[in-house]
Amino acid sequence: MKKFIALMKDIGDLIVFKHSVFALPFIFISMIVYSSQLNHTVWFGWRLLLLGLLAAISARNFAMSFNRYADKDIDKLNPRTATRPSVDGRIGEGNLKIFIVLNALVFIVVAYFINSLAFWLSFPILAILGGYSIFKRFSPIAHLVLGLSLGLAPIAGAIAIGGNIPAWSVALCLGVSFWVAGFDLLYSLQDMEYDIQNNLFSIPSIYGKDATFFISKLFHAQTIIFWLFFVYLAHLGFFSYVGILVSAIILYQEHKIVTKDFTKIDKAFFTLNGYLGIMFFVLIWLDRMFA
Repeated sequence: MKKFIALMKDIGDLIVFKHSVFALPFIFISMIVYSSQLNHTVWFGWRLLLLGLLAAISARNFAMSFNRYADKDIDKLNPRTATRPSVDGRIGEGNLKIFIVLNALVFIVVAYFINSLAFWLSFPILAILGGYSIFKRFSPIAHLVLGLSLGLAPIAGAIAIGGNIPAWSVALCLGVSFWVAGFDLLYSLQDMEYDIQNNLFSIPSIYGKDATFFISKLFHAQTIIFWLFFVYLAHLGFFSYVGILVSAIILYQEHKIVTKDFTKIDKAFFTLNGYLGIMFFVLIWLDRMFA
C-alpha cells in the first residue's frame, strides 16, 4: 500500500494534476452553453459528464507525460526541473512510456464513445498536445502551441454535445489559447537565462524580459476580445459579460504582480489563473440558468 501511495504521489508530481483547473472549466463552459442551446437545459447527462472528464484527464496526462519524456535531457540540467520524477529516477523511462501510450489509448477510446467526429479528431489533437515539447526546440511559437493545446478544450466540449464546431466555440478556443500563451510567457521568464544558455526558442530567451511582458499583455488583450466574440456569437447575457470584466481585472492584477515582483510568478500563474477559470465557469453557468 505504501508503494502504491508513493507511486500515486510521483504520478501527481509528474503531471501536476492541480493545473487541470486551467482547461476543465472551459470544457464544461462549452458543454453547458451548447446543451442550453440544443436541449434548453445546462445538464447534459451523466454519460457525457463522465466521458468528458475521462477525455480531459487522459488528454492532459498524455500531454504532460509526453512533455516530461521529451524534455528529460533539458530538465535534468535545469535546477528548477531537476527534481521531477521523470528526471530523478522515481518514474523510469519504461514506465513513463507505458503511461504515455495508455493515456493516448484511453483518450482515443473515450472519443470513440462520444461520437465519430470526436474519434477522428482525437488523432490530430494528440499530435498537437505533444507538439509543444518539440516546437520549443526550434520555434518561439511553442507558447502558442501550448495555448492551443488547452484552447481545444471548448471545441472538444461542443463536439461532445452537438457533434459539430459552432463559431462561438472557435472564439472561446482562441480566447483560451491566447490566455494560456500569455501566462506561459510570464512563467517562462523563470527559465530565460537557462533557455539562452541551451539555445531553446522561448520568447523570453530571444526577445528579452521587457518584450515578453509586452507580448503577454497583447495576448491577454486578445483573450478578452475573443471572449467578447464568444459571448456575442453564443447570444449570452449579463452574467457572461460580468465574467469577462472580472477576467480582465484578474489579468490586469496578474501583470501588476509579476511586473512589481518577479519572484511571485507562481502566485500569478496558478492562483489567479485558477480563480479566473472557475469564476468564468460559474458566471456562464449562472447566465444559462437564468436565461
